[in-house]
Amino acid sequence: MKITVGIPAYNEEKNIAAIIIKLRKITDDIIVCDDGSNDLTAEIAAKSGASVVKHTKNLGYGSAIKSIFNKAKEYNNDALVTFDADGQHDINDISGVVDPILDNKADIVIGSRFLKNSKGIPEYRKFGIKLITKVTNLSLKESLTDSQSGFRAYSKKVLEKLNLTDKGMGVSTEILIKSNNYGFRIGEVPIDISYEGDTSSENAVSHGASVLFSTIKYTSIEHPIRFYGIPSVIFLILGGIFTYFAVQYYAEVGRLSTNLTLVGAGTILIGIVLLLTAILLYSLVAVVREGKN
Repeated sequence: MKITVGIPAYNEEKNIAAIIIKLRKITDDIIVCDDGSNDLTAEIAAKSGASVVKHTKNLGYGSAIKSIFNKAKEYNNDALVTFDADGQHDINDISGVVDPILDNKADIVIGSRFLKNSKGIPEYRKFGIKLITKVTNLSLKESLTDSQSGFRAYSKKVLEKLNLTDKGMGVSTEILIKSNNYGFRIGEVPIDISYEGDTSSENAVSHGASVLFSTIKYTSIEHPIRFYGIPSVIFLILGGIFTYFAVQYYAEVGRLSTNLTLVGAGTILIGIVLLLTAILLYSLVAVVREGKN
């Protein structure tokens, strides 16, 4: 059984060589996607023995993953493992991530940071990851613990089937939702993780918000009735209640209550907009799915 390891990298000249050297003990088929780095990441990766796909500018994590998927198809190996370039992951966990695919027990395997002791993970990361995972799980058959882990293994047929479009961190959710729709089996295994210092070059709040919004986007498209229909009913009911009190006030006092009237009308308007959005999205998704079938 042969595997390919893909590493999305941006300005990782300090870490990339050591990671590639360790990975070459497992496989010679290593892909590094240099996502527009302005340091020597690409040069060092190539000298260390990796096949380098270079973006001329920083396109985003999703674009790097897509490039890795495309390059990995050329190897035609049994599985692709995606591995972070910042030194957080342990190469000793690769076999555990790959084995369920090689044993035909899963099509995608996620290395979860929450199936082992997660005390080393910063609390703000825990909160963000768990929140995003809960939203993602709304669209999946499986109940995952870590939907945003970059340490994953993919079977050959997943690479062939998926067409990725998200250029940013939302690609992690896009992969899971599309794989779920295709009926691919998604599993998790425990991994060790190392957070030594700040390994991210992005602002944690803006990064987390961006991923959450992308996740909500994909999940809401998959379940428009749940995301827009149910809230629309709630807003319409609340609007009706405020309108009722506004009418009662007018009957007793002889003049309209500006606050009650505005709140009632505004709430009803929001409910109508949400309801129309739910109906429109539901119809569009149904048409698209029928077209695919």
